[in-house]
Amino acid sequence: MMSLRLRLFLLLTAATGLMWLSAVLWINHSTRAEVEKVLDARLREAATMVSSLMADRRIDAATALDGQLSLPASGEAGYSRQLSCQVWSLEGGLLGRSDGAPEAQLTSAAALGFSEAMVDGALWRVYTTVNPDLGVRVMVGDAIEVRDRLVRDVMTGFAVPAAVILPFLAVLIWLSVARGLEPLDRLARGLRARPPQDLSPLPEGPAPREIRPVRRALNRLFAEVEAARTAERDFVAFAAHELKTPLAGLRMQAQIARIAEDDATRRHALRTIERSVDRTDRMVRQLLDLAAVERQAPAAAPVDLHALVRDIAQDLDSAAAARRVRIDASGTQGATLQATPFLVHAALRNLLENAVIASPEGGTVQVSAMAEDGTLTISVTDAGPGIAPAQAGRITERFYRAPGALHDGSGLGLAIVASAAQRLGGRLDLPAADGAGQTARLVLPLRGEVADG
Repeated sequence: MMSLRLRLFLLLTAATGLMWLSAVLWINHSTRAEVEKVLDARLREAATMVSSLMADRRIDAATALDGQLSLPASGEAGYSRQLSCQVWSLEGGLLGRSDGAPEAQLTSAAALGFSEAMVDGALWRVYTTVNPDLGVRVMVGDAIEVRDRLVRDVMTGFAVPAAVILPFLAVLIWLSVARGLEPLDRLARGLRARPPQDLSPLPEGPAPREIRPVRRALNRLFAEVEAARTAERDFVAFAAHELKTPLAGLRMQAQIARIAEDDATRRHALRTIERSVDRTDRMVRQLLDLAAVERQAPAAAPVDLHALVRDIAQDLDSAAAARRVRIDASGTQGATLQATPFLVHAALRNLLENAVIASPEGGTVQVSAMAEDGTLTISVTDAGPGIAPAQAGRITERFYRAPGALHDGSGLGLAIVASAAQRLGGRLDLPAADGAGQTARLVLPLRGEVADG
C-alpha cells in the first residue's frame, strides 16, 4: 500500500507537471500565432514597399533585370536572408529577385495575397501583390522552416530553465508534504508510544483542523473500548459469582441428601437441589441470550406478533402452570412489524418470563400492542408488586436485583430486554407502578429501523 506522503507527492508533482505542460502548449500555440501574425505583416509590408518603390521609379525594371534588387536582411546568425523577393512581369517573365531568393517562382502566378507553396523541396509562405500600372507582380516570402525554428527557439528558451527548475521543485514539494503531514506523524508516534492498556483520551491542544476530528474519533473509540472492556470484566466477574453461589448450594444440599437419615430431610434437600438447578439453568440461558443479542446482526423481516407471543407462552407453559398464571395475548391480534425476529423474541420472552414470575398465583399477564406514529408499543402487564421508583434507574443493569425482591432471579432479564430494544432501534419504558401491577412497554419502529448496538 502506497504511503500517504508518497501519494500526495506524486499527486502534487503530477498536477504541477500537468499545469506546466498546459502552459507549454498554450505558450507554443500563442507564440506561433503571434509569430505568424508578425511575419505575415512583414511580408505584406515588404511586398507593398517594393511595389511602391517601383511605382515611384526608385527601383527601375531595368535595374531589377540586372539582379540588383535587394531587401534588408537580419545579420543575426541563423536568420540571415530570411526574406526573399521576386518581381515578375504579368506576362510571366522574371524581372528580378533578391539575393538568396530561389530561381523558381515562389508561388502560383494566379495567387494574390497570402499563399503557401513548395519551392525546391521547401515550404514557403508568400505574399503576392500586383501593380497593373507597371505590369509587374511582386512576391515576397520566407521559408516555413525558418518560422518553425524561430518558435522552437522561443520554446527552448522557456523549456530549458523549466527542466532545470523541475528537480528543485520536486524536492520543494516533497519537503512541503513532509512538513504538512508532521501533525499526523506526531499523532502516529504518540499512539505507537502508548501501552496497549492505556485507553485514556489523547491530550487536547493546538492541532490542524483536519487532525481534530481524527483525535475526537480516537478518543470516542478509546472511551467505547474502555466501557466495553469494563463491562466485559464486570460481566465475567458477576457471572462467576452468580454461578458459584448455586453450585455451592448444590454441593451442600447433595451432602445433606447423602447423609440424611429420614426421607423428609432427603426430599427437602432434593427439592432444593431441583430449584437451584432450575435457577442455574435459567441464568445460563439468559447469559447465552445476552451474548447472542449483543452480537446479533440486525436483519429486518416480517414478524407476526400474536404468533410470536403464543409460541413464547407455550415455552413458558410449565413455569406459568406451576403458579397458575395465565398469559392473555388477545390484545396482539393482527399486530405485525418489520424487525429482527430473534431480537424481538429475546425481548418478549424475558418480559413475559419476568411477568410470570412476578405475578401472584392465579394472576394474569396481559399482552397488548398499539401502532401509532410509525412505532409499535408492546405492553406487558402483570399483577405483581411492581418496581419501586427508587430502583427504576438501575433495574436494567446487568445482575442487578432489587432489594427485598420476592423471587430470586439472575438480574439479567430486563438487561436483555433493554439491549435487544436498543439493537432494534427502540426503547424499553418502565413507568412507575400504581399498586395494581407493573407495565413494561417495548416501543419499536414498525419499519425495521435498527441501531448498530
